Amino acid sequence: MPPRHDRPPRGLYLITPDEPDTARLLARVSPLLGEGVAWLQYRNKAAGAALRREQAVALQALCAAAAVPLLVNDAASLAREVGAAGAHLGEDDGDIAAARALLGPGAILGASCYDSLELAERAVAAGASYVAFGAFFPTTSKTVTRRAAPALLAEAARLGVPRVAIGGITADNGRALVEAGADLLAVIGGVFDAPDPVAAVRAYAGCFR
Repeated sequence: MPPRHDRPPRGLYLITPDEPDTARLLARVSPLLGEGVAWLQYRNKAAGAALRREQAVALQALCAAAAVPLLVNDAASLAREVGAAGAHLGEDDGDIAAARALLGPGAILGASCYDSLELAERAVAAGASYVAFGAFFPTTSKTVTRRAAPALLAEAARLGVPRVAIGGITADNGRALVEAGADLLAVIGGVFDAPDPVAAVRAYAGCFR
């Protein structure tokens, strides 16, 4: 069984952009961690293995200093190697049960469940400690073939794990998803493409107040 959260995390689940320069990545992330970021996910689809490891190591040190859990996208093995808090797996990124066995019972382990409560049920049974649904709105961060409805967040409450909403979320539409049951709002471009990323983080944090 996945670890249970007596007080589920709530807030912004910030996901890093595809940034090839590690120093610039740290400079972009560092000012944001103290402004209302609940979790940080390292995601860089364009990086090779060596750069991914370099950036994950650097972000783990940054997150440890800020007391913000770091999760690694797609790679439970890399998460374990760098001492991250956990990992997030998409549908084609490996087996949840195997990742749970690798990371141990205390790690945060998430699963992309898209628009499917059935996928979420299977993920939790296999050891996922949170489930992510989306895209809820149009997004430019990835190609989207499945769209989730806000009602899915309420339906997933019975799974007993935190629920993450992702996909085209803004500070304006995010509050409705929180009211529908989202514990965390996952965002990339809404923060990193914003004219003032610090103000954007604060605005997302406001969705939970």
